[in-house]
Amino acid sequence: MYVRALSTSLSLFLVVFLVASPAFGCFAVVVGRLASEDGSVLVGHAEQDRGQVILSFRRVHRQLFPEGALVRLERGGSLPQVRRTAGFLWSELLGFDYSDSFLNDFGVSVVSDFCPSREDGHKTLARRGEIRDGGIGYMLRRLIAERAHTARDGVALAGQLIERFGYLDSGRTYVIADPREAWLLAVARGRRWVARRVPDDQVVLLPNVYVIDEVHLENRRDFLGSPDLVDYAAKRGWFNPDGPGGFRFDVAYGAHGGAPDERRWKGHQLVTGRPILWPPPTLPFGVRPARKMTVLSVLEVLRGVIPANRTTGSPTQEGAVFQLRAGLPREIGCVYWRTSGEPSMNVLLPWYLGIDWTQQSYHQAVDLSTQLSLAHHYMRSSVRFEREAPLAWQTFVSLQSRVRGDPQGALASARSVWSSLERRAFSRQRSIDERAAELFAIRPSLARAYLSRCCAELADEAMREVRRLLGV
Repeated sequence: MYVRALSTSLSLFLVVFLVASPAFGCFAVVVGRLASEDGSVLVGHAEQDRGQVILSFRRVHRQLFPEGALVRLERGGSLPQVRRTAGFLWSELLGFDYSDSFLNDFGVSVVSDFCPSREDGHKTLARRGEIRDGGIGYMLRRLIAERAHTARDGVALAGQLIERFGYLDSGRTYVIADPREAWLLAVARGRRWVARRVPDDQVVLLPNVYVIDEVHLENRRDFLGSPDLVDYAAKRGWFNPDGPGGFRFDVAYGAHGGAPDERRWKGHQLVTGRPILWPPPTLPFGVRPARKMTVLSVLEVLRGVIPANRTTGSPTQEGAVFQLRAGLPREIGCVYWRTSGEPSMNVLLPWYLGIDWTQQSYHQAVDLSTQLSLAHHYMRSSVRFEREAPLAWQTFVSLQSRVRGDPQGALASARSVWSSLERRAFSRQRSIDERAAELFAIRPSLARAYLSRCCAELADEAMREVRRLLGV
């Protein structure tokens, strides 16, 4: 594994430094298809949040809507609903505005990281007409999941919605990917946004700061964005068109003005296998990896940047690696690998896009139309915790709490069990792919049923193991 190719001294330095690091938020690793071992686009993501949390993981099938149906946004706005939406795999962090993750039927994945901007507050922008009809926030990624056929589709749709309604969050970067390419879409509160394509042969590390630097909107193959992106920055005094150097989005729009980020610096070292002095010179948008990346090496970067024995008020609720492979039916080629809880303390399990269902223990015992409603998503946490039966996610997090209390003993035991399960999952993938492809050629429904059973069996085994480790 290429991560272990780092020198011993660098690895030890990173471990010591990372354990001492303060709490941070989400983190993403985005791998172009020529930088991966199997030619897939890979998106690794750690979702971190504070407070009382419940995570639900569910298969949502395509929905049909009548003529004239509307999509309601969270603050009163609306737009016409499409006749038929895409289905998706959905990790829903109940009650949170910007924490859900998706993989849709076309192989488009969507995750995001908070990236504070220097833009004005909500009330000021609303008075100026930059936020209209209540704005858009939570529903942006679900609309991408329901409607986008490609990553570029998703970027263009998001841009249209941001310019129409205005974005509510301070700032954020979305990762939108498919089996051919990945994009980073950076948004500031209001109506300005920019997207940059990840080079096919590179890896991009995304912490909680903007990483899109130079912008060349004339190059529409690799950049998309608001037409007034540069002019608006100049008008606000964030960019001097007559000064030295060209326009940089991170410097102009970022709250920290392009200052270096520790986790990005560490991630670059893990991916390239080369030490970089701190503070670093300006880090490039992307880097070429020391060796071609795999699902497991992406996970190792997440586990390296977010160590198991870190005490924080903002724990990781899910670790994920989206493996997006072309050349196979999307149902087989696209896999949502995920951990319930922190990736350093929990097992990575595969969920093929083609599954028909997830076990009841993984999602809430409510009908789909209820779970898709904004009213249900924003139900008060106190009421939700009283009503809900324990989910698989909560069982894994219980073990996680025990591990954090005994990092030497409990972590070693859990990692031994999880490593064995993960090795079997990776070793079985080729045979599962081949059998699923055979069944798909006969009848797609047979392949979907087969993939559903394979994923359920491994998830059930993991649940038995976590209960055994907990002694329940």
